Amino acid sequence: MIHAISNNHLSIERVAEIIAENTTLELSAEAREKIQSCRDFLDDKIERSEKPIYGINTGFGSLCGKSIDRNSLEQLQKNLVMSHACGTGSLVPQELVKLMLLLKVQGLSYGHSGVTLATVERLIWHFNNDVLPVIYEQGSLGASGDLAPLAHLALPLIGLGAVYVDGKISSSSSILEKHGLKPIALRSKEGLALLNGTQFMSAYGVHSLIRAGHLLDAADLIASVSLEGYDGRCEPYNHQVHAIRRHSGQIKVAENIRKVLADSKTWFADKVHVQDPYSFRCVPQVHGASRDAIAHIKSVFENEINAVTDNPTVFPDSDDIISAGNFHGQPLAISLDFLAIAMAEIGSISERRTYKLIGGERGLPPFLVANPGLNSGFMIPQYTAASIVSKNKQLCTPSSVDTIDSSNGQEDHVSMGANGAVKAAEVINNIETVLGIELLNAMQAIELRGMEGMATAVKAIHADYRKRVDFLIEDCELYPFILKSKEFVSKLNTAKWLSA
Repeated sequence: MIHAISNNHLSIERVAEIIAENTTLELSAEAREKIQSCRDFLDDKIERSEKPIYGINTGFGSLCGKSIDRNSLEQLQKNLVMSHACGTGSLVPQELVKLMLLLKVQGLSYGHSGVTLATVERLIWHFNNDVLPVIYEQGSLGASGDLAPLAHLALPLIGLGAVYVDGKISSSSSILEKHGLKPIALRSKEGLALLNGTQFMSAYGVHSLIRAGHLLDAADLIASVSLEGYDGRCEPYNHQVHAIRRHSGQIKVAENIRKVLADSKTWFADKVHVQDPYSFRCVPQVHGASRDAIAHIKSVFENEINAVTDNPTVFPDSDDIISAGNFHGQPLAISLDFLAIAMAEIGSISERRTYKLIGGERGLPPFLVANPGLNSGFMIPQYTAASIVSKNKQLCTPSSVDTIDSSNGQEDHVSMGANGAVKAAEVINNIETVLGIELLNAMQAIELRGMEGMATAVKAIHADYRKRVDFLIEDCELYPFILKSKEFVSKLNTAKWLSA
């Protein structure tokens, strides 16, 4: 599979396909022409102008008033990359590094960055050959671009830093030599174009949105199983209820659950209990609000990954080079905080359903196990879910309201979106675990209740689940159950059962 980098809109769904299908990249003829034309313009502009142009013949940040000799312009760019590679903390997962490469190539392809074709082609070579730069999570303020992470992304281009090859870390210089490649000699503006940009935040956000979309669908399916296990009522899912409130996410969730439970005799049976707790009755309202939030966040990130976010910006057609602020991550920072909050609520209501399932109500034994007392059953998985949900609350403290001076006050307002990106990814990973714990309990509950009248979809998911996770007869080590259930959630074929 080959994807041509072009001016065509790059959707998050297309990004997911490119990464999942091991697609290779190439520049379209249009992109090649734009990159080359911009570079030619920039070379000519530098040659005929004596004026200071930020980052091209000046220093960076608060050093913007320092003029750089024409003979030192290439050294300036190399120095920039080396000096800014100050990342620390955990290593960025390789799949996210690959996503950063894709987004950086896309951003440079519009012909407003002044890079050379050779530099963009080398980034593509790294992507296509899975020679992935080693990058660290900490170091970006989410303004002036993701400077430190992107410096580590750029180091291998100049023969420095380290890369993953076949999962192992090697020096970039040794890998380039092995492939008969020489380090790129960065031309004027190129180092700055590589480092300015929001590709760290964007990669984390896009990856988190891809996972969030799957988990929203999984949450609807798992809630359906829990409704069967808890003997929930069907009336709160009546279409009329949701139509008069008009929220599209709420309407979609109710439709999903009606589809999953359409042929359930259990769900439609007369009930002794008149009303369900909120965690069962208000699934459309809570899951739906998160769906609506994700839809908005997705639009912000799709704007960003189809944008030019480095600085200064080059406009050959109007003979302009403009130093501005497209690298500022505030749109992403606010959206990443919103993403974390929206997904944390999916975990919050999931844990509440788990809590109700183990409560010894509606004909189910306490903690969903035979001989409770001798056996603790599923008492403590709920503790684990509660712990994770509270951790998510702490992680949802917004990053985007924080700022700090940098570069001697020249960069006096920053987004902290990079911190928000890492936190949002952690929240989403936690949600997968919380949903896995709910599903573990819901599957136990439907077997204990008796599955004869339950929905075809629920029976089919149960049969698949039991190939991986056993029914609990008596107490044993439960952490493998949780791990296997989380893995099941991550691979759950939601499209088979939910509304298109």
